[in-house]
Formats: sequence, C-alpha cells, structure tokens
Amino acid sequence: MTDNNPECDDLLDVTGLLCPLPVLKARKRLLAMAPGGVLKVVATDPMSAIDMPHFCAEQGHSLLSQVQEGPSFIYRIRRK
Repeated sequence: MTDNNPECDDLLDVTGLLCPLPVLKARKRLLAMAPGGVLKVVATDPMSAIDMPHFCAEQGHSLLSQVQEGPSFIYRIRRK
C-alpha cells in the first residue's frame, strides 16, 4: 500500500461499471465479509464519489478513506 490506511481484507475492482453497480457490488461483497473486515473498492464512475459515502452512512459501515488517483476512485470500507 502506498498510504497509511489499514491493509484490506478483500479487493473489489468495479472499474468501467456505472451507477448503481459499484455500490450494489460493494454491498454484496461486504455482506459476505466478517464484521470488521476492510474492503478496498476501485471504481471509475465519478458518481461513486457521492454514492459510496452515502451507502456507507446508510448501512452503518465505516468509510476509512476515499481518494482519487487519476481516473480511479479508491475507497476503503470497514464492514459494520
């Protein structure tokens, strides 16, 4: 990892997918993870910058980080 954020337990690459697919796929993957697990999501849909934090807030997951690297948006989410 190139930053100080916690390591991830799982990686979800949703590059090329448009709203609402990045959030729906993240939701499905998080449901399959143990509580406290960290999911790293890589998306290219600009709407994910709004949708992913909203999804985390509504579902009770912790959005640990949200960064943009070029065309990619990278999220680290801790499962509730």
